Amino acid sequence: MEKIADQSEFLDVFVLAERLHRQFLETIQLELDMRNIRDINNVRALMLMNIGDAEMTVSELLWRGCYLGSNVSYNLKKLTEAGYVTQERSSHDKRVIMVRSSAKGAELCEILQDMNARHIDALANGDFSADDLNSCRQMLRTLQRAWSRAVDSDAVGALAYLPANTASAIGEGSAFLAEQARDRRAARAHARAGAAPRAWAAAE
Repeated sequence: MEKIADQSEFLDVFVLAERLHRQFLETIQLELDMRNIRDINNVRALMLMNIGDAEMTVSELLWRGCYLGSNVSYNLKKLTEAGYVTQERSSHDKRVIMVRSSAKGAELCEILQDMNARHIDALANGDFSADDLNSCRQMLRTLQRAWSRAVDSDAVGALAYLPANTASAIGEGSAFLAEQARDRRAARAHARAGAAPRAWAAAE
């Protein structure tokens, strides 16, 4: 495999990813403006699309999407106030808040899904195939996994430069957060399988 010699090519991948995300938000805003929908912005509309017809916790909503530069809790509050989503406590654990789209939210989701369908058709007419999209998605996921491993590795390596008691405390905290992350992944897997939630729901 050919080695990447130019770091500018490496950095360009991340610049393009950020630009692509921003332009998608601009596309959503254009759709909202065209339909004179003024009580929701593009970031909140993207959150609504990520909810779709599912029911999830706030933590799951956070992990489903990219909301850089925004406060998820604040935007979720505004979505609730505008009538796009409903929030209620889980029947299994009253400490967990479940989020779902309202009828109004589902209606807007359908509009945005139609918008996505138009753009997919336009890409197909421009010789951008489903295989191209899948290859792009797989490569981005590969980069994401590589970056996650790099971050985890750097975090572990940084502990070696700290005093023993500080490193120990941070290490214990990291282990606790990792365990919580595993529990959240297990919760999502059980939810998809229709299993009843366990005690890990409280970690949300």
